[in-house]
Parts: sequence; structure tokens; C-alpha cells
Amino acid sequence: MTETELLPSPAPAPAPRAGDRPGPARRALRLLAILACLPYISIKIAWVAGSEIGIPAGSVLLEHRQTLAVANSVSVLADVLVIVLALLLTQPWGRRVPAWLLALPMWAATGLLAPIMTGYPTQLAVAVLTGDDQAAAPAEPFLHSWVFAVVYGGFILQGLSLGTLFVLYARDRWGHLWRGRLGGLSARVSGPGVRATALVAAAVALFPLTLHVMWLSGETEGLSPRQIVERDADFTVLEFQWSVFLVVAVAFTLFLVLRRPGRQKVRTALALAWTGSGTVGCWGAYMSLVALMPETDPAKQVTALTQLTYAGEMITGFLLAACLAVILRRRSAEA
Repeated sequence: MTETELLPSPAPAPAPRAGDRPGPARRALRLLAILACLPYISIKIAWVAGSEIGIPAGSVLLEHRQTLAVANSVSVLADVLVIVLALLLTQPWGRRVPAWLLALPMWAATGLLAPIMTGYPTQLAVAVLTGDDQAAAPAEPFLHSWVFAVVYGGFILQGLSLGTLFVLYARDRWGHLWRGRLGGLSARVSGPGVRATALVAAAVALFPLTLHVMWLSGETEGLSPRQIVERDADFTVLEFQWSVFLVVAVAFTLFLVLRRPGRQKVRTALALAWTGSGTVGCWGAYMSLVALMPETDPAKQVTALTQLTYAGEMITGFLLAACLAVILRRRSAEA
């Protein structure tokens, strides 16, 4: 794949008109997305200012105040970006934004929010079924339970509202790119370079997938001593989830690349490949950065095998995303 193939071609978009304003449903979704960001942003700003709201005594967060301030400042900017995206998706000027400038942050937002939207409710459901009122929260002092409810609840609302707005926006601007079925795609959409890249990504994905399945089945190789001691239902839920996202990312990207099965709808394969690759790539990158943070407690130090797992997920997600970028660009050129 060449550099130019990774840059989306200009997408056909109708010129915005003075009277082209979002309807009441889109305005409501925009308001919901913005309001859902406020609790998270407020808590993070309070922490940057030195407040300990929601942080119990003895929490590891109080041991690295400077690192916490930097990380919280970055996360505030990330959530502000959600507000910008909500405005962009519902304003006439948003139709003039270059395709790549919108697609990249939306791909990342999808990938970061999707596992929270599926994992946290599942953890709560497991807690109800097992009677464990500590589910979905760490065993050692970290944050008060209400912080998880407020923050993750806000993330779920952000994902639902922003995701719906993006689907509506993308349908209006790029709906022609995912019409039809895989069997109807031309051979040019996925050339040898794209197929080779997808196969390399599939091969790389085997390593992290194998580790997640091992940990899911009870193996402890590659886990830190603290992780081994604190294995619980939440751990099982997360390991199962990461395994599923890896399989979905690789499988549905390969479906698009190979144009099989022929009766599969393009939009279904694209949506699942988009979500899966974003989750695998972005969380792999995020966890790789977290693993690089200094840790003085040997029991909590991330093992080399776990670091390789995160790196493998990051590489897999980014390679699959490159395949999707080329497919969409070539599909756009054909249209």
C-alpha cells in the first residue's frame, strides 16, 4: 500500500445551506453527548486542581500526583474532543471537514468506548447474579464506587449518543460506500497489498488472542503476582471481551478484503471491522503506554509477556485500520 492510498479521497458532500439545521432528534442527541461529558470533565479538573474527591485514603493515585495531573489533563482534552465531535456532526460546517479528519477521531472514540459500553454492564450483571457487591471495582483502594458509576455511565451515554450521530452523519455523507453485499464489491477494492496486510494482522493477532484465551481458561503465565491473586469474575469478563473483539476485528476485516461470504452486507462487515479494529488498536496503544509508567511494587509490575500482548493488539488494530482506509478510499473512487 502506498502513502496516497491511506489518505481518503474527497468525499462527495452537499454544500451546507443557511437553513440546513439538525432536526430535534439530532439536537437532543447532541445535548445528551455534551451533558454526558460534564461529570467526567468536572471530576478530572477537580483532581488536576488538587482535590481528592472520590479518591479513598491509601489509593495508589495519591502516590503519583504529578503523573495523575498530567494524565487527567490529557483525558480532559480527550473528552472535550467528544463535545467538538458532537457539534461537528450536527452543524452545517461539519460537512466541509475532510473525511480523514473526522474518521480518525471517530474510529478512536468508537474503539475506546465500545468495550466500556459492553464490559461495564456485563460486570454489573455478573455482580447481581453472584451477589458480589464489589464487582466492577478494584479490590484495593483506588476510587470510590460512585466514581465508576458516574464515569462509566457517562461514557456509555457518550457512546450511544455520539455513535448514533455519527451513523446518521455517515449515512448522509458516505452512505453510498457501504451499499450492497460483499459479493458485489469489485476486485480492485482489495488488491494484493491489502490482502497481504490483513493476513499479517491476522497472524500478529494470534499471539494476544492465545494469551487471552489462556488467561480465560485459568492459566497464569504472563500475569503479575497481583493479577494472579485478584483473579475474579471481572477479570474473566474482560478476558472474554478482549478475545471476542480480537476475533471480530480480524474476521470481519478479512471478510471485506476477501469479499466473502458473498451474501454478507457490506455495512455489517464494515461496522464490525471498524469497531473491532478501533477497540484492539486503541486499547492496545493505551495499555502499552500505561505499562510504561513506573511501578515500584514488584507484585504490580507488568510482565514482558503482557507488554507484548498489548503491543500485538496495537499492531493488529492499526494494520486492520489501514486496510479499511484503503478499501473505503478505493470504494469512494469507484463511486
